[in-house]
Amino acid sequence: MTIELVDGKAGTAHISSEDKAIIHQAKFSKSDVVFDWGDAFKCSMSSSNRATVGTGCASIQGLDWHITSAESVTISNGSQGMKRNDIICAHYNRNPKNGNELVELVVLKGSPNATAAADPTIPSGKILSGAVDAYMPLWRIPLDGITVGTPVRLFTPRGALWDSVTLYNAKGFTVIRAGMMMLVKYSGSFGGGSWDSVQCEYVLPAELRPPVEVNGMVCVSNGQTSRMLVVNPNGTIRCANMGAAGSNQGCVGSLCYPIP
Repeated sequence: MTIELVDGKAGTAHISSEDKAIIHQAKFSKSDVVFDWGDAFKCSMSSSNRATVGTGCASIQGLDWHITSAESVTISNGSQGMKRNDIICAHYNRNPKNGNELVELVVLKGSPNATAAADPTIPSGKILSGAVDAYMPLWRIPLDGITVGTPVRLFTPRGALWDSVTLYNAKGFTVIRAGMMMLVKYSGSFGGGSWDSVQCEYVLPAELRPPVEVNGMVCVSNGQTSRMLVVNPNGTIRCANMGAAGSNQGCVGSLCYPIP
């Protein structure tokens, strides 16, 4: 039988990590997610060889995990005259003998280079396809010679499912995330040339971008030619005259689109 009431009573233990991973992927996407909880895995260098990662909650391919007390990992010494990037990852592992699973923090060491550092390759593995290892990158630790730089965050924390967060509100543009929806609004004025436009200074992070270009009509005062509000798959946002007779009058318009 392939139908299962996962959260229902069955008279025997039957809920597996695979069940929860499938359901969480369906609800929240197949992507790795860090939630806005605790310290959101804040990272700091407690010494030149020690990185400390704070409390936080996340999902790796649908499997939830958290840190309830700060954890530390070791960063290997750099080399004089060489640059290097190390990546702190959450490492999922399933013991192939007994099926036991765990998540721990590991450091993937980059290759030293005299001119430019590159991130190490993050091993790929799909847990639901049977992989016993999977990696979720959290922080980049740059090294220049023996000097350790400031940790670089490789994720954007997400709020609770239905939280509303204003991401940007300036120069006529407003960008709001509300749960699994994005709202983009423009209210203002700009040049009247046929193809004049104004671009938002804020660029959407990758996880909040639409998969295709999203458009919305912008109404112009005094009944003049309407404009277009555009959100691009690369995260840029603009409001534009679309040819023919342009307008320099005040205008307002908005659009919404879902995010995974």
